[in-house]
Amino acid sequence: MTRNPPSSRTSTHRIRRPLLVVGLVAVLAAIVVALGLPLLKPSSDSDSDSDSDSDSATPGQGSSVRPPAPSLPDRAPPDSSQQERRGPLDEADGVVPDGSTVLDDDVPAVANLDADLLAALRRAAPVAADDGVAFTVNSGWRSPEYQNQLLRKAVAQYGSEAEAARWVATATTSPHVSGDAVDIGPDEATAWLAEHGAAYGLCRIYRNEPWHFELRTDAPDRGCPRRYADPTQDPRMRP
Repeated sequence: MTRNPPSSRTSTHRIRRPLLVVGLVAVLAAIVVALGLPLLKPSSDSDSDSDSDSDSATPGQGSSVRPPAPSLPDRAPPDSSQQERRGPLDEADGVVPDGSTVLDDDVPAVANLDADLLAALRRAAPVAADDGVAFTVNSGWRSPEYQNQLLRKAVAQYGSEAEAARWVATATTSPHVSGDAVDIGPDEATAWLAEHGAAYGLCRIYRNEPWHFELRTDAPDRGCPRRYADPTQDPRMRP
């Protein structure tokens, strides 16, 4: 039998050792893959991997592309009803303290009325007082927030928007929001104005609301116009 010279055996052992190491590494890698364990990467690889997940990554270049985010519904713009969440409505919104009169300049519901309407009320009030009748302001100017609240309550009370519209207008059409209407009480006052109000330009507008008065400047000469059955018959209330 022919033996390899010592130098040949030494060379063979040197070759087998690297091969054995490579084999062990391959087996270890196979075990890691089988167990689903992630291979460690340098921190720089982690940074570049996060970049590849961005929307700007290009498909087909070995980097994962993040699917587009689901579209969200448009958020409705804030409306007047959301502003009510700042707290309860108060005098600044047109809430009238009990016993307010047409002379109360410190009550916004009175002070924010149209200047000509307020002047007509103040001309009529002392004449009515001579007859033993006092004007009480039950409602005057209102903020849009207040008007919207009243409309929602009317819908709940009457069961539908159509029926509520016979009693409460929207914030965009209500003459109360513009300061052009006033609700007067008590019944003696509304009765007095129904008889004498035209002389001051103060007219009832709706048959179903005997307390609701507005200014009609030609009423002293021509009388008050024919009343509407309710606000739904008033062209001003139509959008």
